Amino acid sequence: MFGGLRDRLQAARNRLSSSIGAVVAPPAAEPVVTPPSSVAPGTPAATSAEPVKTAAPSFVDKVKVLVLERELIVSDKNIADALSELEMTLLESDVALPVTDAIIVSVRKNLVGKHRKIGESVDAMVVSALKTALLDVLGKGFDLREYINTHPRPVKILFTGVNGTGKTTSVAKIASYLHKQGFSVVIGAGDTYRAGAIEQIAVHAERIGIKVIQHKEGADPSAVLFDTVQYAISHKIDVVLADTAGRFHTKSNLMNQLDKIKRVMKPDLVVYVDEAVAGNDAVIRAAEFDRTVGADAIVLTKADMDSRGGAAISIAHTIGKPLMFLGVGQGYDDIIPFDPAGVVDELLDGA
Repeated sequence: MFGGLRDRLQAARNRLSSSIGAVVAPPAAEPVVTPPSSVAPGTPAATSAEPVKTAAPSFVDKVKVLVLERELIVSDKNIADALSELEMTLLESDVALPVTDAIIVSVRKNLVGKHRKIGESVDAMVVSALKTALLDVLGKGFDLREYINTHPRPVKILFTGVNGTGKTTSVAKIASYLHKQGFSVVIGAGDTYRAGAIEQIAVHAERIGIKVIQHKEGADPSAVLFDTVQYAISHKIDVVLADTAGRFHTKSNLMNQLDKIKRVMKPDLVVYVDEAVAGNDAVIRAAEFDRTVGADAIVLTKADMDSRGGAAISIAHTIGKPLMFLGVGQGYDDIIPFDPAGVVDELLDGA
């Protein structure tokens, strides 16, 4: 996952380490040759084939090396070129410009004027600065299990997003995930307009052994989801997952319909679903949805097909809402809770 970004970050990491390493490398000892006047009478003159005598390091030389080994102070000039390379790496990986800027500012802040700890390698300094910067923009993620355990039941979750991003499949995957975690789940088939949508979610629900509430095609989705919540209340169900029709934020009639759904259902969480492979487009769409409808968390599908990683790196920082899950395949188990620390470790090879 995000293999292209991982390779680019490794190259940028090596460049930063090399740039700083060049600053702290102690100068090579200069050879000292015995002057001719010091050769004793009758002693054959030294030939060019004889080895050059090097003076033993003085006390002052030893102190200089010790200081270099114990303390390191890097200037902005030392890493300017390497940071420019890192900036291009992030932009070419579809990381949004404001997020790229935030990463560069953080890395610079954590390296310039840095005092190296005793025994700390230059590479460890660079990795620490990169990790801090990436974790700052990725946020803390969203632990859905903890949320459910700390809120009144049923927890009502409304899924929104644009057409064709895998929203309905993501609802089924999350239903399966929660079911395996020991929660009772009911799905509301609120996508009543797309041909075959009700049948699609019904098939998923049957396969994973979860109840689905559905009306006929073309029915009012608000009514479907109202009935779903009432079923959950009467049957003491833990979680309601509400599927809805895909829509663009520019379609006022569909956005008004979503407002009605929210008023009727009163969701605890609104989750926006988009594709990781959409890159900056996903980030822009998520921001628009958040402005017009509101979102509490994000699910990114097709993360396994995204080598650049720009959307995953950018989306939480850009809209200020956490990533909840990453879709990484076609099976019901192919969805993973988003773990910022794990993603950063993977990008930096677990360093």
